[in-house]
Amino acid sequence: MNMEHTDTATADNNLDLHILISGGGTGGHIFPAIAIANELHLRWPDAEILFVGAQGRMEMERVPAAGYRIVGLPVAGLDRKRIWRNFKVIVKLLKSMRLAKKILRDFKPDIAIGVGGYASGPMLKAAQKKGIPTLLQEQNSYAGVTNRLLAKRAAAICVAYDGMERFFPAGAIIKTGNPVRADILSNTMTREQAKEALGFSAGRPLVLVVGGSLGARSVNNAVAAALPAWENKDIQVLWQTGKNYIDNCQTAATGHKGVKATAFISDMATAFRAADLVVSRAGASTISELQLIGSPAVLIPSPNVAEDHQRHNALALADRGAAVMIPDSEATEKLGETVIQLAANPEKCLSMSNAIKDMALPDAAGKIADRVSEILDIKS
Repeated sequence: MNMEHTDTATADNNLDLHILISGGGTGGHIFPAIAIANELHLRWPDAEILFVGAQGRMEMERVPAAGYRIVGLPVAGLDRKRIWRNFKVIVKLLKSMRLAKKILRDFKPDIAIGVGGYASGPMLKAAQKKGIPTLLQEQNSYAGVTNRLLAKRAAAICVAYDGMERFFPAGAIIKTGNPVRADILSNTMTREQAKEALGFSAGRPLVLVVGGSLGARSVNNAVAAALPAWENKDIQVLWQTGKNYIDNCQTAATGHKGVKATAFISDMATAFRAADLVVSRAGASTISELQLIGSPAVLIPSPNVAEDHQRHNALALADRGAAVMIPDSEATEKLGETVIQLAANPEKCLSMSNAIKDMALPDAAGKIADRVSEILDIKS
C-alpha cells in the first residue's frame, strides 16, 4: 500500500485505503464494478472508493445512485466505420491521459481496479506507469482489447471462463466468476409468487425478454413478430424494451393478453424468479445472473460489440446444453417457434437449467476482494 495510507490499521480491519475502480459504458461493466465496490466497502468501511468513468455514459448516473463518487474522463471509442472521425477520439484520449495522471496525484490510490470499458484504458495505464498495483476483471469469454493491453503489468486478472490463457499471462489469472447484483441472489420467492407479484397468472408460462441495458432493436422486432403465436399458446411475456424502443413495443403489445412491455425493469430479481424462460442478449453480467439462478435461456448475441464477444459467451453455454443460441440475423424468423417448443418441453428446460447452474461461480465479488487483500498484503 502507499505508505501514506498504511498506518491506521485497527483490530476490526478498518484500514485507511484508497481504492480506484475504472470502467463502464454498459450495465455489463457497471454492475460488476458496483458489486466489487460493495464487497470492498463491506470489508473495509473506512476505505475511500473512487470510480472513474467516461463522460456521458451510463456509469455517470448509475454509480452515484449506488452511493459512490465518480469522475468522468472525456474518452470515447474508435469509430471503426468512419475512420476520419477518429482525430477527435485521439484528442479526447490525450486529454483523458492527462486527467488520469491528475486523478492519481489527487486521490493517491493503493490499488486500481479495471472492469473494462473506455475509461479503464487510460486510467489503469497511468496507474501502472506510476507503479500502482492493478487488478483487471474480465467478464467475457473473449477478452476485450483494453484488458488485453493492460494484462502484462496487472497484478491479477479475474476471469469467468476457462481458457483465458490465450489472452492473458497464465500466472496472473484467477477464475472468480462475474460479480452480480446482490438482490438477484437474495430474492427467495417461488416462481408462482414472483409471477403473481408482477401481475401475471401463476399457472401459465412466462417469458422474460431483456435486450440489455440499452435495449435491442432486433430482439424487440423478433418479439413483436412472435406475440400472436405466443398468445395462442397461452405464453405470457414480460418485455424490457429499452427506453429508445418503448413506444413502438407498447404499440405492438396492445391487444395481446398477458403481455407487459416496459422500458426498464427495476426489480430484476423478481423478474428472473418469475420467468420460466429468459430471452436475452449474451452480455456477460446477464449470463452470470442466469447461471446463478439457473434460468433456461434463449440467447441472441449482439453483432455490434467489440471482438464479437457476445457470440463467444453464448457459444460457451450452447455447447454445454445450457442455453439455445439464435444468431441475431435469424431472430425474427426463429425466436417465436423456439420459445413455443421450449415452453412445451419442461424436460428440456430442466436440463438446460441444471447445465447452466453447473457453470455458476458464486461469490465472485468476495473472491476478488480476497485477491485485493493479497495484493495489498492485508491480514484478515
